[in-house]
Amino acid sequence: MVAFDLPVKDKEERKTATRFREWLLDDGYQMMQFSVYIRPCVTYARMETHIRRVKAVIPNEGEVRVIFITKAQWEKSHIIRGRPNKPEDPEKMPEQILLW
Repeated sequence: MVAFDLPVKDKEERKTATRFREWLLDDGYQMMQFSVYIRPCVTYARMETHIRRVKAVIPNEGEVRVIFITKAQWEKSHIIRGRPNKPEDPEKMPEQILLW
């Protein structure tokens, strides 16, 4: 999971933040919320690879946090919407696609 808080006060900062979001999507992440993106990684080594990739493209300003969540932890998450509360099951973790 990549969560970030990037400055968007002026036009250039908004462009930078948009480029970062687009890069995440192009790299296989899915938007969970506007500043939270998720990507399945089947191994810890694969996660380290993606951390290196994110570090290579992060903007100069702002904060980016990368969090590793296991499939079991993800499946124990809760989604609660509106009032009265309407609990929902979390989305299924997308399958990793292998290409040869």
